[in-house]
Amino acid sequence: MSSSRKSAIKDKQTKSQILTALAEETGLAKKDVQAVLAATKDLAARHLAARGSGELTIPEVGVKLRRVKKAARKAGMARNPFTGEMVKVEAKPASLSVRATAMKAIKDVVI
Repeated sequence: MSSSRKSAIKDKQTKSQILTALAEETGLAKKDVQAVLAATKDLAARHLAARGSGELTIPEVGVKLRRVKKAARKAGMARNPFTGEMVKVEAKPASLSVRATAMKAIKDVVI
């Protein structure tokens, strides 16, 4: 990984383009890069699973993944902000969600 500034990529890349770019940058074969990304996904799944640690930090990418609990919501009435009329809101059970947070390393690059 070189620390020199590189030009911005203007177009959204496909999975194949990302794999090719990473393979060229690192000197690894495309299959090896794909295997590393697959292993990273599996590692994240194990951390975020029900009995996992609930958090995974990917240092060089500058991203932290966290498992967060969303509380249950009771049924009730709520006001529609556009019309002002009261509408019935259904109850929702508690659930788990994944939240990604940008860390300082990636924020410094973007800003």
